Order: sequence, then structure tokens, then C-alpha cells
Amino acid sequence: MLVFLERTGGFAGISKTIRVDTNTLQSQTVEELSRLVASADFFQLPEQIIGDNSQCDRFQYRLTVEDHGQQHTVILSETALTNTIKTLIEFLNQLAKSN
Repeated sequence: MLVFLERTGGFAGISKTIRVDTNTLQSQTVEELSRLVASADFFQLPEQIIGDNSQCDRFQYRLTVEDHGQQHTVILSETALTNTIKTLIEFLNQLAKSN
């Protein structure tokens, strides 16, 4: 599985990109990432999820997952993040910090 996360916007306007290749991870981490993607029902999400409150210093996320021949990209505003997507993004951020 390949996962790409790009965060743009925010007060400083600094972009952040995370790339995760499960071939380089321990099996327990791969299992947790797979569980989080499934829990978010990621491949069933619409391509764009925009929140009701668009404020200028909010983050925008572009999340792409490639797995078993499937590829799906979702663009989300910070105000539209569900708990399952927030958890997935937090997990990816922790992976990036540990590598």
C-alpha cells in the first residue's frame, strides 16, 4: 500500500507532504494503517469533502491511497474531517516523525 498526504494552507501557508510505503514498515504498523483506512471507508469517500465554514487560515488535505490495484484521492478541508480521517492523518503524521 502507498499512502500520500499533502497538507496545505494554515496561517504560515507551509505545505507538508508525507509518503508512506507499507513495504518499508513493520507488519504491526501495516496492520494498523490498513485498519485505519478501512475504518474510514476511504475508498467509498467522495473525491472532495468541503466543510461548511471556509476560513482563510485552515488546512486543506489531499489524501491518496493505492492498494491492491485501487487508487483513490480525496481532498478535504480541515473543517470537514471526520474522526476516522483525523485518526488516519494523525497516524500518518506520527509515522513521518518516527522515520
